[in-house]
Amino acid sequence: MDESKKVLRTGILILVVLAIVFVVYYFFIYKKAKEQIPADELAKSRTLSPQETLSKGEIDVSGVAADLDKSDDVVRPLVSKLSSHPTFVLWLGSKDLIRKFTAAIDNIANGQSPRPQIDFFNTQGKFKVIAKRGQTYLDPASYERYNIIADIFNSLSVTECAKLYPQLRPLFQQAYRELGYPKEDFHQILLRAIVEVLRTPVVEDKILLEKKVTTYIITEPGLEALSPAQKHILRMGPENIQLIQARLRELALALGFAESQLPKQRVYSPGMRQF
Repeated sequence: MDESKKVLRTGILILVVLAIVFVVYYFFIYKKAKEQIPADELAKSRTLSPQETLSKGEIDVSGVAADLDKSDDVVRPLVSKLSSHPTFVLWLGSKDLIRKFTAAIDNIANGQSPRPQIDFFNTQGKFKVIAKRGQTYLDPASYERYNIIADIFNSLSVTECAKLYPQLRPLFQQAYRELGYPKEDFHQILLRAIVEVLRTPVVEDKILLEKKVTTYIITEPGLEALSPAQKHILRMGPENIQLIQARLRELALALGFAESQLPKQRVYSPGMRQF
């Protein structure tokens, strides 16, 4: 958790990536700790194909006709319809959008930092800690730096997001093949990324830290053992995490992924060693 390398700012952007691909339409009503679905049950659940899940109603499933190398000019005006939020529009000025988003999703699906792909997001303010009785805690005031993400999610158009994914999916698949996955389905990698985010626990208490030269590590082994991607999300704070996770769950269900494929919310509180 190296603040000097600005790792904290990057994990959140993958959530924006997922929001661009999908949509959710309600705010999360907090529920207390829920048990995680066993891995074997997750593996057994059936995944609907894109044809089964994306061809309903009047959704246009035809792909956008564009060369991946020149896709920005075609994709940018389409994505801009999702939200008029000034910061969202500013992010769309980044180049090579499809490739960056695809690589970021692949990274988060594998528990890795998407920092190499996300080069256009900056949080306001500095990382803060609180010293109390000889111990160091993450300052909850730091969570406010990520409130803008929740605002952007709230500004997304449900209808436009629902239309956009099937149109852009062929471009995502092409970009995913370029990463060295000629036979794997980007749709399934997206599910893995969503699951990785949903498995990030909501921490109900202050997070105890330990200073390591220029870095901080989480004292609780169970939290420090989280993947780099999950620790990035952890830094958003419980309220933002709950909002994002609820929305991602709805996004997955809207695409036809089964409820049984999605891990239930995990809550960490003092004295707990299992989520």
